[in-house]
Amino acid sequence: MTLQCTKKHRYDDRFVSLPDDQGGAGRHKCAGCAYDHGLEDGKRRLETLELGLDVLPESQAGTVRHKSPHAAYALGYYDGVKGSYEVVDAS
Repeated sequence: MTLQCTKKHRYDDRFVSLPDDQGGAGRHKCAGCAYDHGLEDGKRRLETLELGLDVLPESQAGTVRHKSPHAAYALGYYDGVKGSYEVVDAS
């Protein structure tokens, strides 16, 4: 049985502009979950990155439908790195 994402991020408008991905290993993987993984990796400023498509749940709902998990992860990573500097600068 395939794990299905039920998180609210499936309807987040930030994913509307991501490129479509309707083929390959990323097909039907939740772009919102990919973003979350990238965000956490970016906050920690990991230097070796691995998206791990096999651990992402699937989603056919909302704004993540047919969106690239690769692009979502990259956006999340960028946002995480950017945010990590803002936290450092605030102290």
